[in-house]
This record gives sequence, structure tokens and C-alpha cells, in this order.
Amino acid sequence: MAKIMIGKYEATIYPEGNGFTGALSLGFLPNGKRNRIKRKGRTKEIVKDKLKKVVASLEAGIEDSGNYTVAQAVEDWLSRGLKGLDADTVSNYRSLADTHVIPFVGKAKLADLRADDVDDWLDGLTEVLSTRTLRLVHGVLKRAIRQAQARDRVLRNVAELVKTPRGRAGRPSRALTLDQANAVLEQARSSRLHAYVVVSLMTGIRTEEARALRREHVVVWDEPGQAWRPVAEAGFDHARFALYVWRSVRKHGDTKTEKSRRTLELPTPVTEALRGHHARQSAQKLKAGELWQCNDLVFCSPTGTPLDAANVRRAFRLITKRVGLGEKWTPRELRHSFVSIMSDGGVPIENIADLCGHSSTAVTEEVYRHQLKPVITKGAEVIDSVFGRSQSA
Repeated sequence: MAKIMIGKYEATIYPEGNGFTGALSLGFLPNGKRNRIKRKGRTKEIVKDKLKKVVASLEAGIEDSGNYTVAQAVEDWLSRGLKGLDADTVSNYRSLADTHVIPFVGKAKLADLRADDVDDWLDGLTEVLSTRTLRLVHGVLKRAIRQAQARDRVLRNVAELVKTPRGRAGRPSRALTLDQANAVLEQARSSRLHAYVVVSLMTGIRTEEARALRREHVVVWDEPGQAWRPVAEAGFDHARFALYVWRSVRKHGDTKTEKSRRTLELPTPVTEALRGHHARQSAQKLKAGELWQCNDLVFCSPTGTPLDAANVRRAFRLITKRVGLGEKWTPRELRHSFVSIMSDGGVPIENIADLCGHSSTAVTEEVYRHQLKPVITKGAEVIDSVFGRSQSA
């Protein structure tokens, strides 16, 4: 068993089983035992090449990771690299990793992964995933390897060397026509999601904002006091109502951007829907008894817990199916429908940007820089006019 030198390290290669084993000596561990790294191969040359790679990694300051796989790198990133992100984001990354990354490239040893392997993997997904989803999946691998680099597991990030290919065309978001919107509203009357649909369609708030609404964010105009007061205190016997869109289900409860914070005066159908919803929710609370969890949410489960996004999607698709529109609609398309109806009603784009909390115009930026809670009435006026006119007809 002859000794050889690989760089500054002493090694031996000897027959074992049906091939050869190479042992690289790294001195002694604190407990006095010999510290050796072993590699196996069919021939001496294969083993020697493997030991050379180990030495190259050691000299570059990379921890020996001969058996460290892509799957392990991804799992380490999922468990250590997503701290501070909200639960929905973590769940989405986990789903992408479990479905599209680990099953295809997870078994590969990270040190052996090549840019061509990443290219082939992504190209194989182009007929299955949209371009946006491909970018997310590619990002999972890039971030996982980036973390492995930071922990001296691998020398370079081969995923960074690859350009994300174009995937299949994603389904564009759609908008309900006025007739379709009225049909959805009518069908939703028998659904527990009725008020949710009415609020989303007639105010244009995001689904993440709707699920985060608290009772204190539904307010009425107190004429004698010349101030907005929570409807829970003032009651529904008032002429003007508004919604404080100041929160979302994102981490820390923030809206998508600071400029997304807005106060919207409510059209009459929304007020009526919320009044009925409040009465039904009070009955649910009595029925739930001790099971009720007081989260003070406007929209919640029958026991007061926050709504699950997947359950909202299923309930909404059941409504569109019964209307005859199919099951491929999503709650976020109520927001698209709102914008479309506003545009058809002659509302300027600047006002629509305000209503939706967008920051795409200089006017919007100016308003939200100086006043974070502007009360916007134009949406309520147009909704009352458009839907009132169509229902009368």
C-alpha cells in the first residue's frame, strides 16, 4: 500500500472489494483519532482524481462535501434560509422545491453538478411551467447553492451561470364583464363568501388585503363629530361608510407597498353586504360558543380563524361554476374586473391607480407621500351608478 502526495497531503490507494479505496490523511482529530477522508472507485486513476478534487476543495477553503447532495442543499436552505418570511411564501418555496427541484436534480452531488445539468433540467420543464414559475424554480436552486457557498460546501454556483428559458404561456388574468359580474354577485348571495365577493369586486382591494381586514377598519362618517368611527362602535345607521385598507396577510401585516395604504369610501351594495355579513357572523359566533377564536376579522372561518387562501379559491370557483363561467377563475380576478368596470365607466387612469393603491403615476406618488390615508369617493360613486343602472334595467 504505497503512499503518494497530493498537494501537501499524504494519501494511500489500496484494493478493496471490486475496486479501490483512497484515503487522504488530514492529521489527527482533537480526540486523538486519525482524520482521514476516503473515496472509492473502480480504478486507481478514478480514485486519485477524486482525491485531487478533495484537495482542491480543501485548498480553496471548501469543506469536504463529497456526499452532500443538491437535495440536502435545498433542504438546508428551506430550513435556514427563509427566516423572517411569511408562512405562505415559505409554503410556496417548499412546494416548488418538492415538486420541481428535488425529484429531478436532488440526487446529484452538489460538487458534481454542472451548468449543463441545470440547463437540461430547466429545458425539461419548459412545456410544463410558465416562464414566471420557471424563474421561481430556478431561483430556488440558485439560492440553495448560494447558501451552500456561504457555508463552504461548494466552490461556485453553477445555477448562476444558466439563463432561465422561456416556459409555456401562462394564463392571462381575465376580467368579468358587467353582466358576468352581476351574475356572480347574484349567485354569491347563497354563499358564505358573498360579502367577500362584493367587497373585492366593488372596491378592487387585493385578496391578501381582504383576508386581513379587521372590524375596526370598517368605518362610518359621524356627521356631528365630523370624524370616521368604527362601525362596531357607531353601528350601521349612517349614510357614509369607508374601508381602511391598511393591512394584508403579508409578514408583519404590511400592505404590498407603503403607497398601497388607502381609505376607500364604500358604495351602497358593499355597505348592505357588510351589514348582512355582520348579522350572520354574530350568529356564527353564538353557534361556535367556546370554539370561537376572537381575531376581530371581517372575513373569517365559522370559528373566527383567518381564512385560508386555498379555501377562498375553491369557494369562489364554485360560484363561477354555478354561474356557468367554469372553474378556472380566481378571487384576484375580481380586482381585474373592478379596474375594467371603472375604465368602462369613464374613470381616469389616475383615479383607478388611487383606488387600487398603485404607484404607477406621479399623481399617485404625490398623494401618498403627503397623506397615507386619503379618503377616495370616486369608486363608490361609479359603482353605485353602474351597478344601480344595470340592475334597474
